[in-house]
Amino acid sequence: MSEQKIRVRFAPSPTGPLHMGGIRTALYNYLFAKKHQGDFILRIEDTDQNRYVKGAEHYIIESLKWCGLKMDEGPGLENNTYGPYRQSERKHLYKEYADKLVTSGNAYYAFDTAEELENMRLLAKKAKMPNWQYNSISRNSMKNSLSLSSEEVEKRIQNKESYTIRIKMPRNEDVRFYDEIRGWVIVNTNNMDDKVIFKGDGMPTYHLANVVDDYLMKITHVIRGEEWLPSAPLHVLLYKFLDWEEFMPKFAHLPLILKPDGNGKLSKRDGDRLGFPVFPLEWQDPETKEISSGYREKGYFSESFVNMLAFLGWNPGTSKEVYSLKELITDFSLDRVGKSGAKFDPDKSKWFNQQHLREMSNSDLVSLVREVCEYDVSDTYLSQVIGLMKERATFSSDLLSEDYFFKMPLDFNEKTFKKKWKSNTLEIVNDFFKILNSDTVFSAISTEEVFKKFTESREIGMGAVLPNLRLILTGKGMGPSLFEIMALLGKEEVMKRHQERSIFFGNLYLEKSN
Repeated sequence: MSEQKIRVRFAPSPTGPLHMGGIRTALYNYLFAKKHQGDFILRIEDTDQNRYVKGAEHYIIESLKWCGLKMDEGPGLENNTYGPYRQSERKHLYKEYADKLVTSGNAYYAFDTAEELENMRLLAKKAKMPNWQYNSISRNSMKNSLSLSSEEVEKRIQNKESYTIRIKMPRNEDVRFYDEIRGWVIVNTNNMDDKVIFKGDGMPTYHLANVVDDYLMKITHVIRGEEWLPSAPLHVLLYKFLDWEEFMPKFAHLPLILKPDGNGKLSKRDGDRLGFPVFPLEWQDPETKEISSGYREKGYFSESFVNMLAFLGWNPGTSKEVYSLKELITDFSLDRVGKSGAKFDPDKSKWFNQQHLREMSNSDLVSLVREVCEYDVSDTYLSQVIGLMKERATFSSDLLSEDYFFKMPLDFNEKTFKKKWKSNTLEIVNDFFKILNSDTVFSAISTEEVFKKFTESREIGMGAVLPNLRLILTGKGMGPSLFEIMALLGKEEVMKRHQERSIFFGNLYLEKSN
């Protein structure tokens, strides 16, 4: 196995939008494969046709693309060596292996109807056995090829009577396997039921299909969510019963992504309740037309989303938190994945986006926001605005959120005005702007120097002047360096705003004082 090329698969079911937990599973598979120069495969497990949702497969593929998780094999790709990659298109393969299990005595035909099974559960419940299972004890009292004569079984099959194929679970055997995250797992077969592996509609269940496909596709590592851990012993037995033990992949079951309060698995309802997305892309339900928000549409960078997901269950063992996808590939390892659930923090997801925004160049950010910029300004000017806003922004939309960079502000912060504007303020700001107007350089450094000399000469504190200057020029109570803003606006615009807005605030003060 060690000499074999690493091959992993992400195998979602197209039953709805891809949860961020599903994307994290895909991400860990991708990182593991790429670190070891292996293959990352997408396989669509659509055996449950009753739960199939139109558009879900397309959504899955688009989500992977947005996250930068490039498939080596999968639906629609030219590399079809181990295809097809939709289980519904592999239907003809599974019956052979189900029959092989029956022939070897490791599975059997079951003719029990849904109604009969439900009646058995109800009877068991009345007998104070609420957790009734179809297993090594109960199977002999049911209608199957173990309890019926061979003639009766053959007759039912010839008459095309509906049946399922169930695995024949051995009595009192320990199933052992090593999990790359959790260590040794041991389960006794007395605690396992005879799961259906082939359904009456001619389709396999997940249990048989995933084992057969993993074997045929030469999958070396199965990295999936911990919800599949209880099923892993069954899969181990299927490898044994099909004589594929030497080809059995290594297993790694990932911890859950938990609610922000840490109490239970993160769900769509939590996102709806607390106001954050749980899906990578926006999704519209084809039946209800209900729209669920996505990280992409909320303004998150795909790189920051992936970075955030990587840290939900994994850490590099260092203080480094901000990673590119390439860096994640280099540092990722399964032995740094935790066993316990990872609590999702919506604020932390914003922090990751903020960090990735700050690491982007101003020119790249200009290209990003140019299309949504409604003002006729040069790229140079836009780059300077971005430079001032960058440290205060979380999303790219925040970079253009202050319109005072582009036009004279008419709105203003009333709290700042009420607190800071005094009877002598107009006189002070007029004197300052008079001195500033004589400044021939008019840079951020020079305007700040003029300001300092002015306050020192008047023996007044910065707090008596600076908030009012900001109010006049921006209408805000706070923001980036005012001197940098003044340099960017230019002397002409600064003086224009002084002339119009200083008089406005002076008159407003007099009006409110009378």
